[in-house]
Amino acid sequence: MANAYIQLVLKDDKAYSKYVPPTDGGTNLDISDAYEYINDHGVHIDDLAAVAEQIADPTKPSEVLVSDDCHIMEFGESMSIKVSLDHMKVTATFEPPSSGGALLGTRDIIGELNNKGIIYGIDQDAIIEFVNDRHYNTPYILAKGDLPVIGHDAKIVYNFNTNPSLKPKMLRDGSVDFKDLNTISMVNGGDLLATLIPGDPGKNGKDIFGKEIPVRKVKDAKLDYGEHIKLSADGRSIYSEIYGHVSLINGKVTVQDEYLVKSDVDNSTGNITYNGNVHIMGSVRTGFTVKAAADIIVDGVVEGAYLDAGGQIIVRQGIHGMNKGMIKCKGALIASFIEGARVSTDNYVETGSILYSDVNAKDDVRVMNKKGFIAGSSVRAGGKVESVTIGSEMGAATRIEVGIDPARKARYNLLQRQILDESKQIEKARPVIDSYDEFVKSGKKLDDKNMNYLTTVLQKIDQLKADLKKHREEFNSLHQELLTSKHSKVVVHRQIYPGVTITISELSITTKENYSCVQYEKKNGEIVRGQVIA
Repeated sequence: MANAYIQLVLKDDKAYSKYVPPTDGGTNLDISDAYEYINDHGVHIDDLAAVAEQIADPTKPSEVLVSDDCHIMEFGESMSIKVSLDHMKVTATFEPPSSGGALLGTRDIIGELNNKGIIYGIDQDAIIEFVNDRHYNTPYILAKGDLPVIGHDAKIVYNFNTNPSLKPKMLRDGSVDFKDLNTISMVNGGDLLATLIPGDPGKNGKDIFGKEIPVRKVKDAKLDYGEHIKLSADGRSIYSEIYGHVSLINGKVTVQDEYLVKSDVDNSTGNITYNGNVHIMGSVRTGFTVKAAADIIVDGVVEGAYLDAGGQIIVRQGIHGMNKGMIKCKGALIASFIEGARVSTDNYVETGSILYSDVNAKDDVRVMNKKGFIAGSSVRAGGKVESVTIGSEMGAATRIEVGIDPARKARYNLLQRQILDESKQIEKARPVIDSYDEFVKSGKKLDDKNMNYLTTVLQKIDQLKADLKKHREEFNSLHQELLTSKHSKVVVHRQIYPGVTITISELSITTKENYSCVQYEKKNGEIVRGQVIA
């Protein structure tokens, strides 16, 4: 493809316009471009209309007189250069010489590029292509930079559930199958646990001026694991050496072996303390204690017993605490029901019903079995409380609390005041620093007294800035927690009875009548009731 162009032919003190039409789908020449080319070389056009007709009708003579009194010298081929905004591409167009003018050679073109600072990515093949077959007013890409090749961070692919908040699945009929749970990852000896995919650092780019374009530094990753785990020969995969439970704790893969109790925990077994997982195939009877560094699974019921787990606690047939039982765990608590018990977890609670119990969860409390209810209980959650029914016809005292911990809210308010005070102190000290700065710039010298005072002020500002940075970081973290507390709400899918006290953050209300399919949340400084689709 070649675009059309005009060439000046100089002979006998006259100037002629020679028109070369486009080929292979090239673009025609605009009269303004033709005028500019002729005029820029110092030729006064006597008959612009003749040039316009020449361009418009290729059947006209290829040369027309544009000036019958022209005394300019022959001129050579010229090149104009356009550099892309990102400095990654150079496009050149060439204008023809006069009929007797000199042509540019390869060295001339490269030299012109170098004069413009273009030293990298020069395409000599494109230059030779032009030199061998010259097309004017036609763009040639003469240089290209190297785009950076973006790498990727190293990552670890885990072959087990790493989400400690994974909740049991609800069945189609609205019930939850507490006997078949997917929250604990069982492994056998030889099972692949995780694979490290190394990072790719990528490759820096370079623009046409030779300036390097760096890629971001990729993040590395490392397989961190505990006992009972074997590393592959290439150091990229880990495997379990034993049968047990696998979990990810603070980025570290751990496999805990399992202590299996094939009977009830009672006088025949005594209390159990184990640095791993405990699986009880029977029940835990009143007055007995089970402590585990990892998970506790009870296939039967838990009576008035004490359970303490570093991981999850799963009670397949429910908790019947008899107002004596205490259940504590770092992970989730999952039980088919909770009755007459005290429960505390750093994660979520999933159960079929809560009756006459005290339940505390840093995350959500879900009572979503087919006939799930909360009655006669105090339930506190950092997230939301969701139940089919809350309260009872008998008016059993029921209290639901959701939202951020009041102590953390007080800390948030204190930090807000401290940040404002520290900012004011820093701003108050700035004029003092500025006045001393002007004093020194004037050529005067500070005496010892003023120098000591200035040093004290500067040290105070440094300390204020350090405190301000630390307080802002903590404040921002708490602020984010306050923002996400919008998740804090109470959701009732069927019915809430009168006499239920609902507290969200610092606000409380008590229900006065029956409501169906409602949710309570904090909006604009008050607790509002909205509708939930049944």
